[in-house]
Amino acid sequence: MNRDTLQTALFFVLLGLAWEYSVKFFEVRSYILPPLSDIFVEMWDSRALLWQHTLITLNEVLIGFLLAVVLGVAIAAAIFFLPIAKRTLYPTVIGLQSVPKIGLAPIIIVWFGYGVLSKVVMAFLFAFFPIVIATLGGLSTTPEHLIEHFQALRASRWTTFWKLRVPSALPNFVDGCKVAMPMAVIGAIVGEFVGSNDGLGNLILLATGSSNSSLTFASLFAVTGLSLFLFFLIELLGRFVWWRSR
Repeated sequence: MNRDTLQTALFFVLLGLAWEYSVKFFEVRSYILPPLSDIFVEMWDSRALLWQHTLITLNEVLIGFLLAVVLGVAIAAAIFFLPIAKRTLYPTVIGLQSVPKIGLAPIIIVWFGYGVLSKVVMAFLFAFFPIVIATLGGLSTTPEHLIEHFQALRASRWTTFWKLRVPSALPNFVDGCKVAMPMAVIGAIVGEFVGSNDGLGNLILLATGSSNSSLTFASLFAVTGLSLFLFFLIELLGRFVWWRSR
């Protein structure tokens, strides 16, 4: 274990101990803030339930995120290369981003129902904008001298795009995906809050409604763990793709 990992682990151990003993020292009622040990016990006792709902939320997040990647990259490329798209699609994307997604959630539920589709749409809406902006930024920051070099070699626009602009845009794109993935998790959870029968968001509502604070925090920890796992998965895949593209 290297020094950085040890420091990180030590920080969270101290934070957990401060939580555990502060609650007991100040005699905070468990329905307000349960001790960390009670939450861990609940996570173990409810591990099958948490896993079941985590898989449902994960499915919604991944589908919504992949849709955001496909459409986000396509729209970013269109905005970058087509002047008419920059004049029409770009303001539309910015306008849609300005609309509060939480306010849209009840409408999305009415349009797409209480099933998986409405949660996928919410995950997509939350993840879409960061990917568009990051891809646009990556395409726009291609070094000009390299573009001139490709032009001097009489490379086609497709060759310049595929061999130069795409590799140059990859770091920005990966950073956008790292921002978008936790946002997709938030989107799915918001959709589950508004209307669902499954998923971690629904489990949080049920636990809160029954005053089971330990299960509420256990579910929140599951959401956090899911977001962290997906974030670091994107970072790992980004490093692999960047290495292969060099």
